[in-house]
Amino acid sequence: MDTSACSSNATICNGTSCVLHEKNPNETLSVILSTVITIMLALVMFSMGCNVDLPKFISHIKKPWGIFVGFLCQFGIMPLTGFLLSVAFDILPIQAVAVLIIGCCPGGTASNILTYWSDGDMDLSISMTTCSTMLALGMMPLCLYIYTKMWTDSGSIRIPYDSLGISLVALVIPISVGIVVKQKWPKKAQIILKIGSITGLILIVVIAVTGGILYQGSWIIRPKLWIIGTMFPLIGYSMGFFLAWIAGQNWQRCRTVSLETGMQNTQLCSTIIQLSFSIEELNHIFTFPLIYSIFQLGMAGILVGTYVLYKKCADKNNVKFVESDNNNTESDPPIGIQNGVFSLHED
Repeated sequence: MDTSACSSNATICNGTSCVLHEKNPNETLSVILSTVITIMLALVMFSMGCNVDLPKFISHIKKPWGIFVGFLCQFGIMPLTGFLLSVAFDILPIQAVAVLIIGCCPGGTASNILTYWSDGDMDLSISMTTCSTMLALGMMPLCLYIYTKMWTDSGSIRIPYDSLGISLVALVIPISVGIVVKQKWPKKAQIILKIGSITGLILIVVIAVTGGILYQGSWIIRPKLWIIGTMFPLIGYSMGFFLAWIAGQNWQRCRTVSLETGMQNTQLCSTIIQLSFSIEELNHIFTFPLIYSIFQLGMAGILVGTYVLYKKCADKNNVKFVESDNNNTESDPPIGIQNGVFSLHED
């Protein structure tokens, strides 16, 4: 078109001749997909709420020893790990910032689904996810300020507080409704839980596959980022489990803390990256959250699958799979690691 006043989203080619940007179909599809996924996740979290034991959940909140262990893993181990990996592999400054953003994000809701399938402590898992999302409002800026100073001005990184708020609402409200349903209609809650847990697994796969298709043009990145994307979640799972074990948690809670530590909110990371960097800069880093997401889901799937297979073998051989439960609630500081006793009893 030929006009003296061009649209704000137009590119000036010659004088007053303006050409509008071509609409990116992936952008529209991404918005639609994000909306659908948010709604589906809310429904899945509603089903997860149907498995919450309200007295135990309240005990975790009142005496948050397990939540505190998770907090140390989430905002202590993960940002530090991201920093050390970035330094060790000597990646570009902008790539180091992307790695650190992943490390500073709160836990993702996929951890709740995988905790259910691994017979973890659902009450601890949900309370950890909720608390880490709330604490991220303050801890993310603090961690980014501490660890990104050697590469960039932390003030240039934009934290999408609205996205954090939406994540919190999409987490708390459905779970609260699920808790109410379990209290009033326990039998129906069990049916909802089974449907939701299967739907959650399917949703995790759909998110990973769709993300790979939408952004297939961004897969050409340096091998160092692939290596970091592989190592980062593995270190998170391992260190989360180890720290929980040292803190005297039983195996059920160790698995829970492990999943909550390694499973990051990669969708939030992608949002922060898109808000903070130019299109040219995104070419170097945009795919990293997706790489991390694929490897964190793949590794978690292997861990959960191994546990399920081991449990089935134990049942087949008439071996009772027994995990000790701390009678004094896990929120009390541990005297020693004897609380994490694991035992097998043959019939």
